[in-house]
Amino acid sequence: MDFLLAVLITFFSCFILVPVVFWFFRMFGFYAIVEEGTCHIYTLFGKVKGVLDEPGLAILPLKIGPSAFILRWFGTLKVLPMRLDQEYLRSQPVNSEEGAPMGIGIWYEMFISDPVAFLFKNTDPRGSLRANVSNTTVRCLSNMKLGDMLETRHTMSRTVRDEVSPKSHEWGYQLGSVYIRKVHFRDEMMIRQIEEKVVNRLRQVTSAIRQDGANQVGLITSTAERQAAVEFAKALALRPRIVGEALAKISQDPEVAQTLFDILETQRALESDAAVTLIPAGRAGGLLPDLLAAQGAARPAPARPVGPATNTIKVP
Repeated sequence: MDFLLAVLITFFSCFILVPVVFWFFRMFGFYAIVEEGTCHIYTLFGKVKGVLDEPGLAILPLKIGPSAFILRWFGTLKVLPMRLDQEYLRSQPVNSEEGAPMGIGIWYEMFISDPVAFLFKNTDPRGSLRANVSNTTVRCLSNMKLGDMLETRHTMSRTVRDEVSPKSHEWGYQLGSVYIRKVHFRDEMMIRQIEEKVVNRLRQVTSAIRQDGANQVGLITSTAERQAAVEFAKALALRPRIVGEALAKISQDPEVAQTLFDILETQRALESDAAVTLIPAGRAGGLLPDLLAAQGAARPAPARPVGPATNTIKVP
């Protein structure tokens, strides 16, 4: 029983009594807990009594004074987030110096720099900052050259930031980094015309590259053909000389030369498709009876196609 009673007392003290006691302490202004990235602003009868922007446990009577005990009953508490915020404005309309309708997308950061001014100097600091950035972008970035507008984004970002920062600081809303993220054309017909010009230019460049490649290939081919023709001409010029020198050496011996020519003539006759008629040498009566006898013997045979030529070789 003593153990159960101790458990019940501990449970009641830790989970019911202690939170209730601390709630009363907070309600009567003994202390306050400031979370990370937040700011507490205490007002009493229309006056700011205290600003707590340091995270942690704060003893209100030491920070604010005796009025801390009635702040939660007769005053107000505002908790402001001090975190860094971001926003992106799309397609802000500007005109270039050449008259081209352009759109600029601008990204910027903002944070609360003065909580009191943020609460009481402007009813909508975020909307005012948005309108100020938009108006500054249109006012400062109009009438720029189209080339500078497309290339100098860093300079344009610094121009907008330097123009907006002093005014935004008066409202307690500090402007952080500013960056021009996108610059584009707003006229659809102009976009189509630019696309057509780019496509035509790409076609011209492609045709020029192809023509240059064809010219290079033609030049290489013609050079190779010329070199090959020169080498073939040299080879054709060397062949007669080599053959002539060989024949000159062979002609020095008449028997060798006659034998060579006979072999060559016989080889050409064997390689051709001509019909060969063998006639014995020293036959009486001449060549005509032999030819007539050969024609009569070949009469029953079927007709044969006429060959290119007929070589006659006398056989001893």
